[in-house]
Amino acid sequence: MKRAVAVVALLVSLAFAQEYDLEGRVLVVGSDTTYPPFETVNEQGEIVGFDVDVVNAVCAVINCEAQFQTTAWDGIFPALAAGEFDMVASGVTITEERDRVVDFTIPYYEVEQAITVRVEDEGYALEDFTEGGDLVLGAQTGTTNAGTAQDLVGRDRVRLYDDFNAAVQGLLNGDVDGVVIDDVTADAFVQQYAGELTVSIRGVESGDRLGFAVPEGDELADALSYGIEQIDMDGTLDELIEKWFTASQ
Repeated sequence: MKRAVAVVALLVSLAFAQEYDLEGRVLVVGSDTTYPPFETVNEQGEIVGFDVDVVNAVCAVINCEAQFQTTAWDGIFPALAAGEFDMVASGVTITEERDRVVDFTIPYYEVEQAITVRVEDEGYALEDFTEGGDLVLGAQTGTTNAGTAQDLVGRDRVRLYDDFNAAVQGLLNGDVDGVVIDDVTADAFVQQYAGELTVSIRGVESGDRLGFAVPEGDELADALSYGIEQIDMDGTLDELIEKWFTASQ
């Protein structure tokens, strides 16, 4: 479901009792900037993407300034807990396991997982991977996509990479036969490698809700959630979804 998560139904239970003003606070934002269209580094060396724009829009509401900092996905949550940055905005799926070590905002987007393949293999169906055989799936280590890949074909037929750029290169090189990845990011890589990659299978896992993460017990989660609520209600969030995800398809 490519839209703002019914910030929606969850907001019914949130009932913010106050507005939030962070008085110009600078928030250092940890992000694995190898994941278009959520966050990537452009030709000018700037960190850009959907998450960047969403955080900036939220900061416009709650009076803060975001400074994005590139960090490797592997270890991003321990780094947050250690105080290396104030929050993580990096296409993060809200899971029970992660919620034990960090606190999440309300969700701001929902994705489905997909399998990207080489154009010459565009006829592959999910059964080609799951019903025996020797096809290999790639994914980024430590992601829900990696967990899905292992559920589909078993650990022996999954190759894990430090980031999705490397996973996609592995696919292009023939080291793996498909990459499990969020659908909108799959579309972005297909656009980047036009004529070489295609999204063969969609809806592999649905309903992954994305949220921003903060250290456990940090009230910043409430302020950010309030900001998400406001930009959802005034239409800003829908405009950013249109900007980043329509362009990547």
